Amino acid sequence: MTTLDWLLVLLINGSIIAYGLYRARGTHSSSEWFLASRSLPWWAIGLSMFATNVDNADLVGITGMTFNEGIHVISVYALGSAVGGILAAYFIVPEISRQGFYTNAEYLESRYGPSMRIISALIQIQYRTSMLGMMIWSTYLVLTRLVEISPASAWGLILVLVVLAGIYTAWGGLQSVVWTDSAQGIVMIVASCIIFNVVWNAVDGWNGLEETLVAKSAETGTQEDDLMHIGRYRGDNNIISPLLIVFGWTIVGSGYWTVNHTQTMRLMGARSLWDMKLAALFGVSLSLPVMIISSCLGVMAHGIEGLPDMQTADELYPILANMFLGPGWKGLVVAGVVAAVVSTFDSMGSALSAIFTRDVYARLIASDRSDEHYVLVGRLATAGVLLIGFVYLPFIWRQEHMMKAFTTLIPVFVTPLFTIYLAGIFTRVHRRSGLVGLLVGGCYGVTALIDRQFYDLVFLPDWFTERWIALSWSIGFTLIPMILITLVYGREDLEADDQWQESGWLQRSREALPEFREKHDARGWGVNLAAIVVLLVCAWVTLGLFW
Repeated sequence: MTTLDWLLVLLINGSIIAYGLYRARGTHSSSEWFLASRSLPWWAIGLSMFATNVDNADLVGITGMTFNEGIHVISVYALGSAVGGILAAYFIVPEISRQGFYTNAEYLESRYGPSMRIISALIQIQYRTSMLGMMIWSTYLVLTRLVEISPASAWGLILVLVVLAGIYTAWGGLQSVVWTDSAQGIVMIVASCIIFNVVWNAVDGWNGLEETLVAKSAETGTQEDDLMHIGRYRGDNNIISPLLIVFGWTIVGSGYWTVNHTQTMRLMGARSLWDMKLAALFGVSLSLPVMIISSCLGVMAHGIEGLPDMQTADELYPILANMFLGPGWKGLVVAGVVAAVVSTFDSMGSALSAIFTRDVYARLIASDRSDEHYVLVGRLATAGVLLIGFVYLPFIWRQEHMMKAFTTLIPVFVTPLFTIYLAGIFTRVHRRSGLVGLLVGGCYGVTALIDRQFYDLVFLPDWFTERWIALSWSIGFTLIPMILITLVYGREDLEADDQWQESGWLQRSREALPEFREKHDARGWGVNLAAIVVLLVCAWVTLGLFW
């Protein structure tokens, strides 16, 4: 890294962080801090959702994953994101917002009871802090492999980034996060296009890459050309149907957009239902081309001569940047990675602190303090949740690549929780069924995780615990007991659920929220047609273009 590169990194990201601090001014009430007083326009939310969705762990981890396994991961950013974004913005979040809730877990208490609220809040914190660990690790790889600073300096810089993201997030809440994410999203798009362009030219484009990989496959018998096709990946043991893997990725993507409060919190801050829907579609549409770029980078690396040896595939992204980028361009790419780091740190800090404050602290510990008290607790909790991510580093180090850590953890609790949301919104399953379904689905998830990662349970066949199959099993083990409980106790009276009320500050803060509007102004055009177009394009990308 030259002086010019460092200046670009500091100037771009320093300006964005300073802007975040500027936007934080005047944030005092809980409705302002947690949901920006429902004032955010669709384009800002969409850019923020993109910047949160495409973090530095994706840029680095996806490149490493596709180097080993091929481009099947595009499925989660295409079909998975489209289905998940539409479910969230058209069905799940509108129901939560109409009832004046601030978090997903608040809705679960009204639908299934208080135990579901607490458990789901803890699952959210575990789920997203594990992703923080992946982001911390990918940042370390970029700093040591691309920037080539010492490990001690890398860890020191990571702590600085955590602190800076925590400061403006704690001060300004969701409003600061969304507006800084919008700027960071633009930087990430530019950085991704730069590195993709140079690597694309190095392998003579997609056709040149295909010729190279076909020739290498014929020479070595390794079938490296299969990496270019979603439909040729058959799992770790080469026994899983590609369609089942696409279905698994669709479950992962749908769970991310619906269960993950770092995304749904942004939608809840929309100034209208129209803005909410368009924001999700915009976020999905921005994410897709950038993640296609990252996915293709890993495959294109197989067509590059003289690629250095790697300890793990996760080192590939910084290695490619180091090989092909000169002064200035390297600084822009590093600036994009740092922007991705900070944008997701702030997003998770704001979302998880909101969950802790409302669903744990105010619900269990102190229920009736002043509004200022809870804003302060949210600000303090921001720092705590950001630091939890370091706990997951030993688990991530053990994996072949970091995205494998992600896919092996998802079926444990996130997929059961996703199933419970859908059942709660679309059916009249009995309120007692939620906890039973979560416990049964979670027990299966823990058992399958132990068999995959820690101890071979010889009495369990591979088709019962393999990471892609586990996603489908997880839905079944959650849904079946919910159906049985409903058959015993009868279907739930949803109108009675609407009468559920909180008390103390939780209720007062709900009443202080501005009214949830269907439209911001006279506009209301296009969102349903746009959803169909986005869904069809994403299906074509998955099952056509890259199949």
